[in-house]
Amino acid sequence: MDETKRMEEGLNSPFNEDGNKNDLKKQVTIKRSNGDSIVEHEKDTMAKPVALDESVEQPLVKKKTKRVATLDAFRGLTIVLMILVDDAGEAYPRIDHSPWNGCTLADFVMPFFLFIVGVAIALALKRIPKKRDAVKKIILRTLKLLFWGIILQGGYSHAPNDLDYGVNMKFIRWFGILQRIALVYCVVALTETFTTKLRPTTLGSGHLSIFTAYKWQWLGGFVAFLIYMITTFTLYVPDWSFVDRVNGDEPKRYTVICGMRGHLGPACNAVGHVDRQACTLNSPADGPFREDAPSWCRAPFEPEGLLSSISAILSGTIGIHYGHVLIHFKGHSERLKQWVSMGFVLLIIAIILHFTDAIPINKQLYSFSYVCFTAGVAGVVFSGFYILIDVQGLRTPFLFLEWIGMNAMLVFVMAAQGIFAAFVNGWYYEDPHNSLVHWIQKHVFVNVWHSERVGTILYVIFAEIPFWSVVAGVLHKLGIYWKL
Repeated sequence: MDETKRMEEGLNSPFNEDGNKNDLKKQVTIKRSNGDSIVEHEKDTMAKPVALDESVEQPLVKKKTKRVATLDAFRGLTIVLMILVDDAGEAYPRIDHSPWNGCTLADFVMPFFLFIVGVAIALALKRIPKKRDAVKKIILRTLKLLFWGIILQGGYSHAPNDLDYGVNMKFIRWFGILQRIALVYCVVALTETFTTKLRPTTLGSGHLSIFTAYKWQWLGGFVAFLIYMITTFTLYVPDWSFVDRVNGDEPKRYTVICGMRGHLGPACNAVGHVDRQACTLNSPADGPFREDAPSWCRAPFEPEGLLSSISAILSGTIGIHYGHVLIHFKGHSERLKQWVSMGFVLLIIAIILHFTDAIPINKQLYSFSYVCFTAGVAGVVFSGFYILIDVQGLRTPFLFLEWIGMNAMLVFVMAAQGIFAAFVNGWYYEDPHNSLVHWIQKHVFVNVWHSERVGTILYVIFAEIPFWSVVAGVLHKLGIYWKL
């Protein structure tokens, strides 16, 4: 009976591959002095059964790490915010980008992107032990982000309302959302990869041990901070001119008198000067203009320019710190203590700098106070999501954010960049405004509420965002993801 049980469990069964109960043969070989081997004899042996109570060393099975749902939910929240402010910001200027100093809902989108990119870098590179493989993956993903950034925001696509396409290569936009993400991702990820052997394998005691363990990452962020601050406050900004093609029928040329350093106003700041010299200008579509706004406010200004993108590296550095905390601290309370405390410290620094007029919170300049303020809010929101979703287990209300976050690139391209809406708008009857998207927005929302503003925001909240939530959910169930 015991023998039968052992055979059924596969413990040293005396059956051969043919299923016959033949004796197992053991070959005994003898090595000759010349190195040849011969079989001396074959001895009939029966494999000795192993008792069930004998300790048998089992192979180590690597347990699958539990996915932190907060990462996907936070990434999904960022995409939803982008859809909301892009499609409803014109109707509600208060949620659109701040014209200059200050921070609105739209001004959180880019820092939130960079923050969660940093968190994901720490987790992703942990699974790639070889430095060469990691560098190859980083470079390839950076090139993909640059490619899609230029295609979507370089001027080639005019989606969703303009059905034409094409761009004058002389005026192509080299910097944009994905391009900035590519720069931050590349710098932060390469720093993480090349400093692996320079940090201790275990953390010391104390609240600040996580900072000292990853001092090289913070040093990289500090270098970016120095480059930005030194350039912003020491670079000489000369007089400059531009052609206003918006006001009036005939273009007019204006000259802006500067000749100064360290100015943080909209006309003579170093960030705009660097972009003008680097030919990375884009039309100013950020924020409403006041009626008494001077003409130079309509001069080209790149919201994702070169110098401000260097400052944005700090957002990714702070994000990867939150990822390091997630890796090294296993208890919920330990993680939250690190995250929340840092979030509030960043908020305090930002508020002091802004209200003392030392460094105003400014998205266009991507000022240091703006980095601290948005990263602090990101840290607090991330911690709140973590408490609700991963600690309390309240995943159901946030499932639509998780689904969107798992397919963030697809929803970003199709929804936030208007590619899907442009495709639908391309099928119209007689007039381009007689398309399915325009019909739903007008007859189901605007006409019902008798308000363009109310109808627009209700369309975004109750039609567009739920539609992409369902699409992302279906794709998740099918296991289909667009990953770079």
